[in-house]
Amino acid sequence: MADKTASKYLINLEKQFAAADPVLQKTARLFQELDQIEFDMGLIDSEESTARKTTWWPVISTLGGYSPAKSDFLARYLNSPLHTVRHKFTVLQYTPQAAGATLPGTALDADHRLPFYRIGQAMEQVLPGEGGKLNGHLELVTVNSPKLKGKLVIDTPVLSNTTENAVTAMLRKYVLDISDLVLVFTDLFEADAELNKAALTEIVAQQDSNKFVFVIDHSEIGLDPAKSQDIANAWQRRLAELGIHTGQFVVLSQNSDGAALDQRIANLASDRSYRVLATLQDSIRAIDDVILPEVEASLTTWKERCNATTLIVLGFIIMLALFAEIAVGILELIFDPIIGPAIAIALIALLTPMHLIVSRVHAKFIVKQLHKRQKQLNLTEDLAALFEKSQSFWRMLLPITDPVGKNKKNRKKLAGLIEQSKDLVQALNDQFSHTQQEYRHDLDAYAFEER
Repeated sequence: MADKTASKYLINLEKQFAAADPVLQKTARLFQELDQIEFDMGLIDSEESTARKTTWWPVISTLGGYSPAKSDFLARYLNSPLHTVRHKFTVLQYTPQAAGATLPGTALDADHRLPFYRIGQAMEQVLPGEGGKLNGHLELVTVNSPKLKGKLVIDTPVLSNTTENAVTAMLRKYVLDISDLVLVFTDLFEADAELNKAALTEIVAQQDSNKFVFVIDHSEIGLDPAKSQDIANAWQRRLAELGIHTGQFVVLSQNSDGAALDQRIANLASDRSYRVLATLQDSIRAIDDVILPEVEASLTTWKERCNATTLIVLGFIIMLALFAEIAVGILELIFDPIIGPAIAIALIALLTPMHLIVSRVHAKFIVKQLHKRQKQLNLTEDLAALFEKSQSFWRMLLPITDPVGKNKKNRKKLAGLIEQSKDLVQALNDQFSHTQQEYRHDLDAYAFEER
């Protein structure tokens, strides 16, 4: 097997976290090992990386309704006026330049370092024609605010009858999936029930992730702590009726100091690390749990169709032989010690290339089905490429349905990657319970064991 060159993306990640975050630096190396396994199986090409399945930036996203609460909060938090539109997904990124800039959605789709990389393909799958309308759904806004350093904010559009469709719902789900902190402004729940149904479903589905903070905006008035708690309790009961039972509640008022939100935002880097490690583990497990079973099932179907077609042709040849026996009598030739084996060899010589041709024809139909299945499963790995790589000459002739790469060697490698990722999660946990010196010692010990 050829060694896969580490993608520039992973190389840059390793450099970026070399001093700032040793856990993520080592995580990048594990992604590189996973890339090699998937490359050998044909699941990714030489320039791709499984590390791109999630963003490595700490991400805050916002959900809100028609009131200006969400935009007013962002302007206050960033201490900068924002010129964003209400119907687009807006990525806010730090810039050292005094004047910010608004860039089109294509800037996000083309940059593998940012969220929404290649999102146009996913949009096209959801709704044909929408993949070419990136700029109508997305924008990148740079802001000169120190609070954006080292993180991204994704401001989601307000719910609207005129803009809400399958693509918008898909993009909102994508944003919630990659976010480390989601600020849900309670005016969201004042919107039309049909409009906020999809957003509510996603919040309920992901509520155990501990990423949601429900923001109750009363910034126009002053509230004492007791009154703020009463308001939070009332909203807690209301959201419980909607199926939301977890999440932090924050009441904004003229005299609130925002300490609770500041603390959550201060923990973003750690939240990001846990998310990236979770993505790594999910990607490793997906090979055995999803990818190999899907391709193996397709190989089994393909074999059954090929064998059935070959048997039909063989049956036709046998029928011709029976007719020939009735007409002129050829059984004597078949049992002849010289002519009989020659006939068998000729039959094999005829059936073998025919079986190979039949196999390639059936494979084309299976490949089309695998492309559709890959989209349905939302996989970045190329299932069809693994299927095609599993069609060597002998695999076509012999009853082999295991895909290339399904072997003890790879199982051992994948199990090793899972264990190493668990060690990194433990090292991450130790940041909160050990001194910095002890934490460094644990990482050094992990690095020694890795070698």
